[in-house]
Amino acid sequence: MRAPVTFEKFEVHGDMNMIPDDVMASIKKNRVCLKGELITPVGEGVNLLNPMLRKELDLYVSLVSCFNLRGLPSRHENVDIVVIRENTEGEYSGLEHEVDPGVVESLKVITKFCSERISITERLEIAKRYPNIKYNEIIVDNCCMQLVSKPEQFDVMVTPNLYGNLVANIAAGIAGGTGVMLGDFFDLNLFGSAEMMEVVESVSGLP
Repeated sequence: MRAPVTFEKFEVHGDMNMIPDDVMASIKKNRVCLKGELITPVGEGVNLLNPMLRKELDLYVSLVSCFNLRGLPSRHENVDIVVIRENTEGEYSGLEHEVDPGVVESLKVITKFCSERISITERLEIAKRYPNIKYNEIIVDNCCMQLVSKPEQFDVMVTPNLYGNLVANIAAGIAGGTGVMLGDFFDLNLFGSAEMMEVVESVSGLP
């Protein structure tokens, strides 16, 4: 194929303090980004570039598709799970401070606005219109236990930020591996800022 497609390439490293302006400008201009794994060091005062990138572009939806791949055997069959994760709030907000020597607080901020924009408002009322589609709520520890024992019972999962990280990582590992499943970041606005795609190993294994 000789499709008229060109790419703008940039190198971004985990030891950078900020996402370079030319990188942000390119993503906003082209509205699509193929991103490799970006590991940032752990330590005091370190800016996490992955959350920074998602917040700057308001990529509040993380969508991870986990399914069995032909030719790649796994313990479980009939795995076909889509994890929809809120991607800008929760424990990854980076709101941490030391209140006393040796005592650190980390704030978990979840707003109604950000929660509702990744799910259907009044979802229970909507669910009543489609009785053939089963709706259920589950706590995260029980969810993880059932994922590893009977993953075929799950279909579409909507989660907050941290829990979605855990669930997507488990689901991808069960289906065949985090390195071969696709993760996608975007917003639901047709004229949104951008879409960013990377492998699940980057999506769910890192904040």
